[in-house]
Amino acid sequence: MKKNEMTSSLLLVLTAAIWGCAFVAQDVGAAYVEPLTFLASRSWIAFFMMLVLFAVMERRRKAKGERSAVPHTKAAWRHVLLGGFVCGFFLFAASYAQQAGMADTTPAKAGFITAMYVVIVPVLAILFRQKVRPIIWLCVVMGVIGLYLLSIKDGFTIGLGDGLVMLCALLFSLQIMAVNYFAPSMDGVLLSMLEFLTESILATAGMLLFEHPTASGLAAAGLAIFYAGFFSSGVGYTLQIIAQQGLQPALASLIMSLESVFSALAGWIILHQTLTGRELCGCLLLFAAILVSQVPER
Repeated sequence: MKKNEMTSSLLLVLTAAIWGCAFVAQDVGAAYVEPLTFLASRSWIAFFMMLVLFAVMERRRKAKGERSAVPHTKAAWRHVLLGGFVCGFFLFAASYAQQAGMADTTPAKAGFITAMYVVIVPVLAILFRQKVRPIIWLCVVMGVIGLYLLSIKDGFTIGLGDGLVMLCALLFSLQIMAVNYFAPSMDGVLLSMLEFLTESILATAGMLLFEHPTASGLAAAGLAIFYAGFFSSGVGYTLQIIAQQGLQPALASLIMSLESVFSALAGWIILHQTLTGRELCGCLLLFAAILVSQVPER
């Protein structure tokens, strides 16, 4: 690999590690605060980080004499705000399902189940009359078997936490498709900033209506909230932007799928959580499905 490709690859590995450890932070936070409280707190941190990043990028554009990413017409503003709301709504719904599920599952299982969005997205593309590569159907079969081994218990039942994380994977797939639709027509950082703002407002409204946050709970979960908001959302997203500029999309996706592996490692090292032989086989099948789905046909 060229030097710049190696640097970009290492940055994405670091990004995957940061995201994987975020599952541990979410698991710890779930013990002290309710899901919407955790989500609202981390989302506001992420929003203000994106706001600072956007301001810095705007200043660089101005210094170079480049065009501003801020919309200049009412129609453009309506499109940008619509994109931020739609993407933010799906991000909120997916993140809420994931955080609620963390109270009843482990970081390892949550990481591998969530990563199934890599396989779900191409299948959902059928709704938009897009062609699905034959190998994706093999990945779907592998994924279903992996989910069965990982989550289905005796009596063909599934735990509430695992079920919510499966819903999260589906919602994240819809969020990705929404981003793919809106991102080409606007600045990516601006879209992300508005996406986090929407998520923050929805989570805060839900927190005030349905939950009862306490100062002691927020203090106990403070470190976990800070990690999830500052590092996972803010730093992780920034590193992804920088790293993906020097890599092919297929390779970038393969590296970022290591997030699920890092979630299992972090749960084992930090929380001393282990997987049974059956659950480990399920994780391996899920990871294999994720990897195979990203291999180019050629």
